[in-house]
Amino acid sequence: MDLNTIWFLLIAILFIGYFFLEGFDFGVGILMPFVSEDDTDRRLVINSIGPYWDGNEVWLITAGGAMFAAFPHWYATLFSGFYLPLLLILLALILRAVGFEFRSKLAAQGWRRTADQFIFWGSLLPAVLWGVAFANIVRGVPIGEDMYYTGGFFNLLNPYALLGGAVSLLIFTLHGAVFLSLRTSGSVRDRAHKIAQSIWLPSLAVMVVFAGFGYVQTDLHTRLGVIPGTLPLLAACSYIAIAVFLKKKQDGWAFASTSLTIVFGAAVIFEGMFPRVMLSSTDPAYHLTIYNASSSPLTLRVMLIVALFFVPIVLGYQGWSYYVFRKRLTRESIPNH
Repeated sequence: MDLNTIWFLLIAILFIGYFFLEGFDFGVGILMPFVSEDDTDRRLVINSIGPYWDGNEVWLITAGGAMFAAFPHWYATLFSGFYLPLLLILLALILRAVGFEFRSKLAAQGWRRTADQFIFWGSLLPAVLWGVAFANIVRGVPIGEDMYYTGGFFNLLNPYALLGGAVSLLIFTLHGAVFLSLRTSGSVRDRAHKIAQSIWLPSLAVMVVFAGFGYVQTDLHTRLGVIPGTLPLLAACSYIAIAVFLKKKQDGWAFASTSLTIVFGAAVIFEGMFPRVMLSSTDPAYHLTIYNASSSPLTLRVMLIVALFFVPIVLGYQGWSYYVFRKRLTRESIPNH
């Protein structure tokens, strides 16, 4: 395995980790208006992800930095061609952070309602736009011989990409609902559990349509590993397991199942792309690959040494924070102010 392949795998792991961890953050933010009856409920929902959300975003920052250093042409083409969607994601994440950090700084109900809107829209927009972005990446976008994106914004709003946005929105919302069932108690937990059960079947229907559409729009089905279909099958099995564990009210196993669904589903994208990193709909000869888009071998080697040192530290810290804040939250744990 060469350095280019290793760095492709590392970036894939970083994005998959981001979607798994930030996915339930997005879902919780989206569901906050629907599982909360009063301000105490809303604060309970926010506290459920309070120790985690900013640490989860580190995975995205690290993935972007690794892409910039290891595959600069991939980074340049992606961030120039997808400039507006990525800018909207960035602005949404900023507003979301403002909502989390400053909501309780003022007791005025008007300000808290505004902060709640920041959290809701700052969760919903990225949940949709990440699906749109990655659906376009695997479908292919207009890229010329010089590795420049030659399309416009509306090229990205094709039916397949919009369907991908619907899939990511639904699966992240389901992931967040199951997480709330695991982390909270009382009426919030009951409402979250009911929502998770109610959106499981509609989400399945949309994903089946998306998979069938992808069979026509992409070549992923021809490139899925030594044993074709292994990862899609694992994703399907884990998704079915969600319904089983929800029915039994086994929240931990249900959350493990939504997590595996996201992990296997995202892994399908990267497995189907390899060794390509961005597909050109103009001409297959213009695809960006792990070789024509990469940095020098020396850069990849030095970065790998740095990553081997720092990544375990980050993983250790995050694992410790999840362990410390592992208990369920109750309304009684929320201060009366």
